[in-house]
Amino acid sequence: MRSRLDDPQTAADNPAMAWIQRKLAERGIDPNATAPLADRPEPTPALDAAQERIPYEYRAAQTEHPDVARWVRSIADAAVGHAANALAPHIGRTGQREITHGRSLLLWGPTGAGKTHEAYGAIRALTAAGCGVRWEATTAADLYGAMRARNGLDPEYLLRRIVRVPLLLLDDLGAAKSTEWTEEITFRLLNWRSEHRRPTIITTNLPPVRTEHMDPRQPVLRDKIGDRVLSRLSGMCTPVHLGGPDRRFRVAA
Repeated sequence: MRSRLDDPQTAADNPAMAWIQRKLAERGIDPNATAPLADRPEPTPALDAAQERIPYEYRAAQTEHPDVARWVRSIADAAVGHAANALAPHIGRTGQREITHGRSLLLWGPTGAGKTHEAYGAIRALTAAGCGVRWEATTAADLYGAMRARNGLDPEYLLRRIVRVPLLLLDDLGAAKSTEWTEEITFRLLNWRSEHRRPTIITTNLPPVRTEHMDPRQPVLRDKIGDRVLSRLSGMCTPVHLGGPDRRFRVAA
């Protein structure tokens, strides 16, 4: 009778297994002993690589807000294998998955509420979930500064590169001085990402719009970025409000 491949085999049945057991015994290793569980989980290469790029202050960041955690799960669940496509969606599913499409995330609240902490926590959570995350992070002010025309720089190339990255963190939107040029750059960036459903994490210190009970002197995001950009944000983002005292003061205390 032929044995099935999944039938248990002894050393007597399998000369190769007998040889392995003999070599292990020569080295004082009990071949029948159960290997102990590791004290710590195996390192995640994607998370290790992300750690080197994350600012030092946020290298231990974790998602603390339940809405941010739900967003992370939705993006991770939508990730697909490297070779997956519409004609053969099963291909590549067993390997590392890549972020493809999904809703974006708007984190807003006062200075020190933990918006950037949550943003980097989300990036770390996605890499820890086994997703291959190609991501970029920049403040809006740094983006505008990098794109200002100067010798040897092609602003259009820079914009095309950052607009297509699978996951983008755009920090402190509305903090830089607003001009027609900055509004146009922001519109082109977010409009393309909205149309192609590329996940984007946006943080801002400003309330999105003015409400009737708000101090009329309080600036709002709409004043800074204009209606066209705000319309794209409202369509592409899940908004999450973070409040409370300044986290930096709590840490300093």
